Amino acid sequence: MKINTAKRKLLQGEPAFGYELGLGSPLVAEVLSLTGIDFLLLDNQHGSWGPESTISATMAMCAGAATPMARAGFNNYTMIGRLLDEGMLGIIVPMVDTAEQARIAAAACRYPPHGRRSWGWARARAYGADYVEWIDAEVYLAVQIESVEAVENAEEILATPGVDGCWVGPGDLALSLGFLPREAARHDEHARALERVLEACRSTGKIPGIWTGSIEDALARSRQGFRFVTAGSDSGFLGGGASAGVRKLASERQ
Repeated sequence: MKINTAKRKLLQGEPAFGYELGLGSPLVAEVLSLTGIDFLLLDNQHGSWGPESTISATMAMCAGAATPMARAGFNNYTMIGRLLDEGMLGIIVPMVDTAEQARIAAAACRYPPHGRRSWGWARARAYGADYVEWIDAEVYLAVQIESVEAVENAEEILATPGVDGCWVGPGDLALSLGFLPREAARHDEHARALERVLEACRSTGKIPGIWTGSIEDALARSRQGFRFVTAGSDSGFLGGGASAGVRKLASERQ
């Protein structure tokens, strides 16, 4: 049995922090899996992943204790099923605007009678012959609330059986509200929308989550009440570290 340790933390009321993977490198996935972070989120929507590299990265994530999760490219039954078959223990589904779309995502994540996932699995067989006996309980499904429509329907979306929580996309939410993501902090309606999602999570007993791009922002969102939080990305760490090095080198030349 493979225990979803990130989900266990969340169900106990603790925050779970993760790193987002977009560079398409299984080696980077392996390195980050060994850092002690709670989960790794392989981004099949915006990341540079193909079918083969996704499989390799899922295997690489198992080198460490981080829970392997993935964002599906879109709310697609086959795509979600393939990610689970390869061994993902968490699924994030983008652009969920209605309860009906949430039901479609939930059905794809669990076997009958709890859902409609097709019988069978691929490299998830590495988790043992009893996989089917525990995966429905261990899998974590977060739907993305990232539009005005989704915020308005947040309580109904989150009340959907099989949906464990949400992962707010603050950038797309800003665009839906009519301004650029970098301007979000200046618009009260963005903050009000986030609070409305938090309230919907409280009223339905579901787990609030949100994307952030840095450790500092992740901690701030955690203090705000979000518990399923990304705290940076492989490209962000690589670019940030390299840029800091260049600045240090430049300062030594002066």
